[in-house]
Amino acid sequence: MAQHTHNFVENYTGLVGFGLNRDIDENTVIYYLQKFSDDTLLKQLITRLSDEELDEIFSLITRLMNKHLTETEYHKLFLKDNHPK
Repeated sequence: MAQHTHNFVENYTGLVGFGLNRDIDENTVIYYLQKFSDDTLLKQLITRLSDEELDEIFSLITRLMNKHLTETEYHKLFLKDNHPK
């Protein structure tokens, strides 16, 4: 059974754009991230990224999770494991 979902991008019919309002901005970021994480796209893109670009992506994601998720949320939502509270 798959643990990861990308349902938003499959069902979203709203505007994809940035800078109009917070709601559209949030939906656009979700849409872009789910499109970006598509296996076929990343297979093509990953080998073309420089070491610096790989580091930049990894560092941004790590920094955002460290800032906005508790350790329990990180384990439950990102790692999909049963980390004790």
